[in-house]
Amino acid sequence: MLRCRSEVKQKMSKKIPLLIDTDPGVDDALALLMAFADARHDVVGLTVAAGNVGLEHTTGNALKLCEVAGREDVPVFAGAADPLVYPAEDAAHVHGRDGFGDVGLPPATRALEAEHAALAILRLSHQYAGELLLVALGPLTNIALALKLDPTLPQRIKRFVVMGGAINGHGNITPVAEFNIAFDPEAAHLVFSMFPHTEVADWEATIAHGLLHRDVEQWLAADTAKARFYELISRQTRLWSEDSRGEYWYAADALAMAWVLQPEGATRTEQRPLAVELAGTRSRGATVVDWNRQTGAADNTTLLIGYDRACFEAQVRAALGL
Repeated sequence: MLRCRSEVKQKMSKKIPLLIDTDPGVDDALALLMAFADARHDVVGLTVAAGNVGLEHTTGNALKLCEVAGREDVPVFAGAADPLVYPAEDAAHVHGRDGFGDVGLPPATRALEAEHAALAILRLSHQYAGELLLVALGPLTNIALALKLDPTLPQRIKRFVVMGGAINGHGNITPVAEFNIAFDPEAAHLVFSMFPHTEVADWEATIAHGLLHRDVEQWLAADTAKARFYELISRQTRLWSEDSRGEYWYAADALAMAWVLQPEGATRTEQRPLAVELAGTRSRGATVVDWNRQTGAADNTTLLIGYDRACFEAQVRAALGL
């Protein structure tokens, strides 16, 4: 039976450098707490884009997360305030206008780094060449900008994981498209075209791995600083989710981060060609998977289909200090 690494004794080795491109966001916040709680990984930076809410809020939220987690040593870099080409609507109706549930948190005292996020991605890819684990939890604008500046970026990345897409066309922001990809389809097209291989945890995997609201409420009632913080900022989102989606809460970025941190938790993956639709009247932003390999394109993605539920939940609880 599969067990999480937190449940078995592991030989400690050199930490894996982890760079997180993000747009916090309540969902991102849980994923970041998971990354900070994992002793096998060293978060070497947060590169931040607009997405769930505007850049002023996403950067402020990233700084606040570092403060709450006691990780003010982690540098935070501001990146793209807008998609590459066309404007897009944010997800403030889910996350709150400030992205953290509009609960009036005092801002973090620390300032952002002066370096642009795209430049930080490139610099860190050189600093940790061949070792860097890059994960994208939001729109792919920052990574696309980095690729346009230096197309050799993928050669220095050991593993690249994206939370995004709807691999069977069951979208969450349009009938066929998922939010992160639909927010900036041109950026997603560049990224999937220029990276020879990307690991994808999509919205449909999220739906298949929902967390029961009653379990989440029990975890968030724990007497830990992180549980109290997350209960506060996620309250509006969880109420919205329960009203609109039923008994399960879908934590997309958390599932992606679980796979990032403990890839052995995957119980089923598939490799297939994936392309991003840019021009369709009704399908713009769709992630089109060539399931039958009819186009002759190379398999440029590994798609997460199944992940061990106990392993996922154990990582979430650890992130909350349980």
